[in-house]
Amino acid sequence: MYRFVILANEIPGDHLLWVKACEKYKTQVSCRVVNLMNNSWLEEIRKEPVDCLLAKPGGFVDQFKQVYDERLRILVNDMGYKVYPTLDEILVYENKRYLSFWLDAHNIPHPGTNVFYDKKDALNFVQSSTFPLVAKLNIGASGNGVVILKTREQAIEYTNTIFTKGIGSRTGPKLEKGRLLQRAMRKLLHPEELKNKLKTYHNVSSNPQRGFCIFQEFIPHTFEWRVVRIGESYFAHKKIVKGEKASGSLIKGYDNPPLSLFDFVREITTNAGFRSQAVDVFETGNNTYLVNEMQCIFGQSDPYQMLIDGKPGRYLLSDGKWIFEEGMFNTNESYDLRVEDAINLLNSEK
Repeated sequence: MYRFVILANEIPGDHLLWVKACEKYKTQVSCRVVNLMNNSWLEEIRKEPVDCLLAKPGGFVDQFKQVYDERLRILVNDMGYKVYPTLDEILVYENKRYLSFWLDAHNIPHPGTNVFYDKKDALNFVQSSTFPLVAKLNIGASGNGVVILKTREQAIEYTNTIFTKGIGSRTGPKLEKGRLLQRAMRKLLHPEELKNKLKTYHNVSSNPQRGFCIFQEFIPHTFEWRVVRIGESYFAHKKIVKGEKASGSLIKGYDNPPLSLFDFVREITTNAGFRSQAVDVFETGNNTYLVNEMQCIFGQSDPYQMLIDGKPGRYLLSDGKWIFEEGMFNTNESYDLRVEDAINLLNSEK
């Protein structure tokens, strides 16, 4: 029986999919929850033996993510705890500034990205840039904090604003998701859930990004591939552009993915030791790709991550060949598969 500790973040209930997954494997694992944001975090973890930590970093507010990352570094680097996903995966998660440095350091193809801490340098860059240009906030999932700057004037205004009063990620209910009345009724019937959601909105709106900016080369596209690796299971689907962005559109295309896409993502994740990744990829032709985003934790609005000829399943690499296996492998928003992989990793170490 493996002993897991789930590391909750500042958002109440954000870790519950880990709990549900552990319950599915209750004959193999036990779990307890420690809020990594509490003052007693280290004391609580040390109370009982731990075989593996299960991480769920927050993805909305920089200051909370920084605290989560700092404490996790202590647990892994200084105290020797195992964590799933890996520490490096969590450091890359919802830190677009760090991700750009990481991609450069590992020579991974990606759209040209520039991070400026000096307003004058940023304005000089804007003056010599071609447009459109993508501006990104450091944290913010589902396309939040991503702006397509179409003119030099827009880019100058954006730069001046982010270096003075700052720019915040969009917050509040997402009207484009539809079913607004049903979602509102659910919140009203669950007042604690509504309270937590309002608290998150407040935290996001109260913490604008200020003092640095991230500009990324604009890659014309009508979709981007989302390629998921969990353990040795691989999945892919298209994220279709709505308006100007694919991220957050929730419009998917389940075309059969090119197998070279899995080769590309497998090389990146294997070299980095990553086991739980969604890699958003631009296809640039002739089986060449650019990494746009990487997330160890990601949303899932459908019960599957891939359909091949209309059938849900996964790809596995066997004797150098990609083999499709039909089945529902993404239950519980893929957390079941993550726990299964964490168990397999511990078994392999025996």
